[in-house]
Amino acid sequence: MSLAESWNKYAVGSKPRRAANAKGETTWLNWTQYADHGPNESVLGSVEGRRVLELGSGSGSNLAHLVTLGATGLGVDVAPARETVAKERWAGLAGLEFRTAEATAFLSETDETFDVVLSIFGAVWFVDPHTLLPLIRSRMDAGGTLAFSHLPAGSQDVKPGGAGLRHNHSLDAWEGLLTSHGFAAVSASLVDPPQGETVGTMLVRAVAR
Repeated sequence: MSLAESWNKYAVGSKPRRAANAKGETTWLNWTQYADHGPNESVLGSVEGRRVLELGSGSGSNLAHLVTLGATGLGVDVAPARETVAKERWAGLAGLEFRTAEATAFLSETDETFDVVLSIFGAVWFVDPHTLLPLIRSRMDAGGTLAFSHLPAGSQDVKPGGAGLRHNHSLDAWEGLLTSHGFAAVSASLVDPPQGETVGTMLVRAVAR
């Protein structure tokens, strides 16, 4: 089974995101694996007027929220089912586009540049950083923001749908990797889990230099 087929199988079996969160909001950004928990889009700073790329955009909900705040967004996901669902759900939202592509293939082939790149339990977790990070940097404007989240290194290691290896790195390791591949002002932290849970979320932010 190919990478795209594996992720598509996982996507088809995924539950759709809720229509509204606990605050009654119909769009929101969630960095962690828990509902109504963790920081919001402020991690990225203001996104108004900025071009945003999400690698592993899923149903498009996080990216759509940024577009409602004034960004223009492009979501890339390797699973064709993700593009179908995202386009159906966000058909009425201008400034938002979705494509089916593997992250490194897309970054290698596009001539577009971006002010913000994000990956929430997405491509940054599943692609060799020595391959992916230089490609991301090549498509970013200087001063742009890269942010991503995934499970902490050493935490539960369930591979969704058997779809790929996870690149688990410590906070210090991510700082070194990002610095060596064209990024600065790296901040890496663990978001504590909500009460009753034991696994937190790693959240990393860096600036393209």
